Amino acid sequence: MPVKFIHLSDLHLGKRVNEFSMMEDQEYILEEILNIVDEEQPDGVLIAGDVYDKSVPSGEAVQLFDKFLTRLARRGREVFVISGNHDSPERLAFGSRLMDGSGIHMAPVYDGTVVPAELEDEYGPVRIYLLPFLKPAGVRRFFPDREVDSYTAAIQAAVDAMEVDRQVRNVLVTHQFVTGASRSESEEISVGGADNVDASVFEPFDYVALGHIHGPQNIGSERIRYCGTPLKYSFSEANHKKSVTVAELGRKGELTVRTIPLTPKRDLKEIRGTYMELTAKTFYDGLNREDYYHITLTDEEDVRDAVGKLRVVYPNLMKLDYDNRRTRASGQIRGAEQAETKSPLELFGEFYKKQNGQDMSPEQTALIRDMIEEIWEGDR
Repeated sequence: MPVKFIHLSDLHLGKRVNEFSMMEDQEYILEEILNIVDEEQPDGVLIAGDVYDKSVPSGEAVQLFDKFLTRLARRGREVFVISGNHDSPERLAFGSRLMDGSGIHMAPVYDGTVVPAELEDEYGPVRIYLLPFLKPAGVRRFFPDREVDSYTAAIQAAVDAMEVDRQVRNVLVTHQFVTGASRSESEEISVGGADNVDASVFEPFDYVALGHIHGPQNIGSERIRYCGTPLKYSFSEANHKKSVTVAELGRKGELTVRTIPLTPKRDLKEIRGTYMELTAKTFYDGLNREDYYHITLTDEEDVRDAVGKLRVVYPNLMKLDYDNRRTRASGQIRGAEQAETKSPLELFGEFYKKQNGQDMSPEQTALIRDMIEEIWEGDR
């Protein structure tokens, strides 16, 4: 039988979306994932970072993850967890040596080495390498003889140090932005692609379980894959089809990847129309009114206390916009969302042009890029 993994990432436990706590929704979706584990009976569960939404998570979030891990361990599942850019690697790794005996393998704080865990089947060993989110500064000091001046160089140095045996099957669990991946609004955006990692660095691995990007997608092939978040965490993800990824490794070179859809307790949806249209029973009777909504009103005149009135019908209204002549003329409609998907360099360039009536010169752009990258690199 092939070695089977369930690939998860970006749980973001404790997250709030538009000031709404997602804890109840997260507990619900973790229960659904446990049901999938029971059905699939995987050999291992891979959790590719951003377990928590903050580096100092709430007690409630920690308790929820503890409960999830305990229930996986009681099922006899091997679990492999790394820290993402939202996590504190030190906090996530606490107690890891004690938990190893229960089949819960937490990536330690990176020290220049990665010792793989190992599973075995009729075709031999499968080695699982856990590489937490890294920045060049966190790698450079361990390799003084190498030039580690980019994210690609950093991850390449870390992979080279693993001395991967390519005669056996190898799995990497990591949390980085791989060049070519499609971002969404709720992900952290760095300066001008400074955090890009070229997919070529993952060549030694038979499967790369990625975290960091919220939309499920392959990079080049199904061998390098983002499983995406189990829940929608911004309205830019409204059209995402959330799922868990199941990866099965047979003989060396044999890989099968499929997805199992996840159904949330409450979905994130976007609807638009006039106030009268959206509050008509014939309209909302066809909707789950408990879902989270972003509503765009098309009335030419503002509706007094629109949020309060709409929440009578849509109690989980998260966001309200207007789309009419006034907002289109002022460029207000969705302006904030558009800004959130741009890098700091792009935003600074737009600000400079607005203030000076012209674009920055190539020299100015290079200077600002270097300054922002220095700040980004030092933000650890």
